[in-house]
Order: sequence, then structure tokens, then C-alpha cells
Amino acid sequence: MNTADLGLPVDVPSTALFTDQYELTMLQAALRGGAADRRSVFEVFTRRLPEGRRYGVVAGIGRVLDAVENFRFDPGVLGYLRERDIVDGPTLKWLSDYRFSGDVWGYPEGEVYFPGSPILRVEGSFAECVLLETVILSILNHDSAIAAAASRMSAAAGGRRLIEMGARRTHELAAVASSRAAYVGGFHSTSDLAAGFRYGIPTVGTSAHAFTLLHDTERDAFQAQVDSLGRGTTLLVDTYDVAEAVRTAVEIAGTDLGAVRIDSGDLLLVAHRVRQQLDELGARDTKIVVTSDLDEYAIASLAAAPVDAYGVGTQVVTGSGHPTCSMVYKLVARAGSADPKAPLHPVAKKSQSGKTSIGGRKWAARRPDADGIAEAEVIGTGQVPDALADRQLLVELIKGGEVVAREPLETARERHIRALASLPMSAMQLSRGEPVIPTEYI
Repeated sequence: MNTADLGLPVDVPSTALFTDQYELTMLQAALRGGAADRRSVFEVFTRRLPEGRRYGVVAGIGRVLDAVENFRFDPGVLGYLRERDIVDGPTLKWLSDYRFSGDVWGYPEGEVYFPGSPILRVEGSFAECVLLETVILSILNHDSAIAAAASRMSAAAGGRRLIEMGARRTHELAAVASSRAAYVGGFHSTSDLAAGFRYGIPTVGTSAHAFTLLHDTERDAFQAQVDSLGRGTTLLVDTYDVAEAVRTAVEIAGTDLGAVRIDSGDLLLVAHRVRQQLDELGARDTKIVVTSDLDEYAIASLAAAPVDAYGVGTQVVTGSGHPTCSMVYKLVARAGSADPKAPLHPVAKKSQSGKTSIGGRKWAARRPDADGIAEAEVIGTGQVPDALADRQLLVELIKGGEVVAREPLETARERHIRALASLPMSAMQLSRGEPVIPTEYI
């Protein structure tokens, strides 16, 4: 697997150091104490959704599969651990042969989730499973937060196109992952070429204010852009006077001008004025694109505006106020010995601070009402009721260490559309509220 597919610099040989030191020190102690080979089950879940959110969106599963497959302790990584005296010799030897050989089940990418949903279940020896905690959580917490924000923006856009353009507002590697997650959540394109190259996401982009300011006149700038990119280009019309810029744009490109972009001012008012002016000039098919610190609420406020597309930057790549989903990776069951046939026993942390977990290897299903609309997220540890047997949510992702569920990004995107359609209509409301369906444990 090429590490470029993970959004990593090409000189990073593996994902093994995308971890916290205590994963390795736990491993060392478990190896020395004789418990490292006990069969174990870890689960990823969140105890609550970010405040005010009605549902979560699973994103990053494809990147998790790549990360697990690429989790290797090569000589350079082992040398670093040895030089820093992070783990002892026997642990280094164990790590040198590390290959995850267990099983992973999870919600497929693009699916929605709720508090308590077992989003990912990792099974194998304690030693091989515990090492994956940090890299799995870092991917799922980030990507799912971005996808949830994107999904809300998509709902607010009501079918109008959304462009992800937040690369300049986040870490360069996070920008690539954000573009991918936003695409799963409903965006249509990105300005980030690395995301287009690695994940096949459609890319767009024309010019910024700097291009207009470079030229002696706005007319010169527009003429140069049209000469280079054609009449179907998008001209940025708010560098100076919007009305004059629109008039100049149509004079140069004609009524075949592709679009104009508005990046400042009262977007609702300006969009109406620009639409009227374009129509009066005969450019009735010219689109209007708006940008300028948009979030889902700003997009919703423009529902009555004659806008054809929204460009969103900062708010989508930062999760629109919720940059993480607070997912955790907890041991929920383990064997009493290293015997492969030893039965699993439920285990769970008990806490007085709201961090209590529910032990046991879990299944999950979404129960529909008489109209086929979801009414509850049902989670259990025993036998799946017959009525829910064909409603189970977890799918097999890795079997015996081998990835068995890779899929095109378009599949995850389409799945998300179907998942939203199965939820009550109140899921699309932007007002603060509780999860749109309850979680039931049986």
C-alpha cells in the first residue's frame, strides 16, 4: 500500500508511530506478565453526540483499513524505539514481526451512528489490538466530525452544489482527509489537488483577488482569464465594484459566461442584485457562486437567494464548531487465558464521572417503524432478535488480518444519502436537539 493513499508524505514508511507511547508500554508489560496473547475485543463508540447534533456520520473507514494494513515496525521505526529506550529488547523483537492478524467489523463508511453505536469492533490478541487504538481513533474522530458538518451543510444547501475549499485553514495532511470526509458527507468537489489525486474527488478553481489586483484594470484581469480558461470560467466580481464587475464580465465573456463568484458583503442582497443584473444583460444561464466564511446556518439563510453553489472553507474542515466526535476505543471483552478456545468475559470500566462503559461483544441494528423510517438504534450482546436479523449494521472489514471490504468512495457517498433518507425528517433540522432516534440496549 502506497503511503500517499493515506495522505502521508511519501518518506513515511508506516503508520506504526501514529500512536501514543503508552500503547507500547502496555504491550511490554502484557508480554512480560503473560497476558498479551489473551483473546480480546475492543470497540469504538461515543457516549454522546456533539452538543445539538441529531446524528453522527461514519467517515474514515477506508483510511482506517489502509492504516491497519500499513501498520509495520520497519528497521527505521525499531531503531527509533531502541535509541530512545521506549521499550525493551523482547518487545522490539515482538514488534519486528507485527502484522495484525485479527478481525475487524464496523459500520460501513457513510452510515450514520448514535450514542453507544459500536462503530468499530476489533478482535484479536490483546497485544495486536491495543497497538491500533490511537491511529484508529485519530482517523475516525477527525473524519467523522468533518463528514457530520458536511452532511448538515448539504442538508442546508437543499441540492445546490457545495465546494470544499478549506485547505488553507488546516494542516496540509488534514486538508486531504477533510476533503475526503466532506465528499462522503455530501460535498461535490474540492479545491485541494492532493485530495483529487489521491481519492479521485472532482477538483475546481479559477482565480483569487490577487489575480485581479495583479492587472492594471479589472477588465484586463477578466480578459486574461477568459482568454486562458474560456467563457465557461468563473469570474470573481467583488474586488472593487460588484455591479461594474458584472457588467464588464458579460461584455468580455458574453452571455455564455459560466459563473460569477461573490466573496463578501451581504450575500443575500448582493446575490439578488447580481442575478437581476445578469438576467437583464442576457446572461440567464450564468451561475452565481458564493463564498465567505460560510457554515450550515449561513447556507440555510441563503435558501431564498438565487445562488447555485457554495464554497465552504474553515467551517467544514474544523467540523463547524465540533472538530472531534469524542469517540473512544475500549476493551469490552477478553479471555481468561491465552488458550484460543477460552471463553470471552465481558469487561467494562466503572466510573462516577459519566465514563461508564457497557461490557460485552456487541451487535447493532436499526429498528424501523411501520413506514420504514428508523425509530431506534438497538444494541445488544446476546442473540439478535429475528425481527432485527436483516437490519444489522456491522459489516466485516478485515478477516484474519486481510482487508475484505474496500470500496470506492462513491459507494460511501451514496450510502450516506440512503442512510439520511431512512431517518425521521427532524434529522435535517439545524436547531439544537437530542439525537433523532434513541439508543436502546437489550
